[in-house]
Amino acid sequence: MRRSRLIVSVTTAVAGLALLSACGQATETTAPLAVQPAANAAAADSGVKLTAVELPTIGQVLTDKDGFTLYRFDKDTAKPPKSNCDGQCATTWPPVIAPATGEVEVQGVDPSVVGKVTRTDGTEQVTVGGWAVYKYSKDTQPGDAKGQAVGGTWFGVTPTGTKAGALAEAPSSDAPAAENTKISAGEIAGIGPILTDQNGRTLYLFQKDTKKPSKSNCEGACATTWPPVIAKGEVQLEGVDKKLVGTVKRADGSDQVTVGGWPVYTYSKDTAPGQANGQGVGGTWFTIESRGCKSGTNPA
Repeated sequence: MRRSRLIVSVTTAVAGLALLSACGQATETTAPLAVQPAANAAAADSGVKLTAVELPTIGQVLTDKDGFTLYRFDKDTAKPPKSNCDGQCATTWPPVIAPATGEVEVQGVDPSVVGKVTRTDGTEQVTVGGWAVYKYSKDTQPGDAKGQAVGGTWFGVTPTGTKAGALAEAPSSDAPAAENTKISAGEIAGIGPILTDQNGRTLYLFQKDTKKPSKSNCEGACATTWPPVIAKGEVQLEGVDKKLVGTVKRADGSDQVTVGGWPVYTYSKDTAPGQANGQGVGGTWFTIESRGCKSGTNPA
């Protein structure tokens, strides 16, 4: 798929926000873009508009002209820009198509990171930081972000093209591949032994899941709040018996890590290592420890 130019209209009231540190270095991921003066921005009102907003669930993210959250797909590439979402995938995740005029209005976005890429059907999809952008069919109203972390590959896209969410930051597309999933034994004062992932985030079990056989019952909005721990590469272990660790196939086809048969998750409201804000939520979510039990309990 080829990349090409877009004319970008800038809303001057927020143009200062465009000077965010861009991870997708535009000179490498997209062609230089002609900038339309703000006075002519009205011409783009009926076309595509990219606006930087702050959502309480995932932080800063882009929305379209109707206020719907925009996403990027980890199986796409940014260097060179390429979409790998076609067919049924593109029905669930509609691509944001560049208008026939080639003009996109931006608000809070550096125009230099906006571009477009030609899809297999010949249409031209908008890119940000080289990443093709999409909507999610299950977001039914502005402000929804039900697509966040779906399958461990879909994330809200920020004004610079990175992944939205405190736990979603990833290296640029020309950096080494993401590290393998790692499960480590740790401890939190007041709770006791716990498990953490490769980022130091506390792991949880969900009592509405089953362990025999292993099955996750957390999908959709639940999986946005409680992102499943997806097995990437060879799962590395530290202080955990490998006989207790496995995977279970989720409804979207991804492989979720299990410990003691329980599918494990992080919590979107844990914003830093050492936090366990999910402990006891709803009377069904609990930290999990190395034996595959709720922290502070004896193994069954």
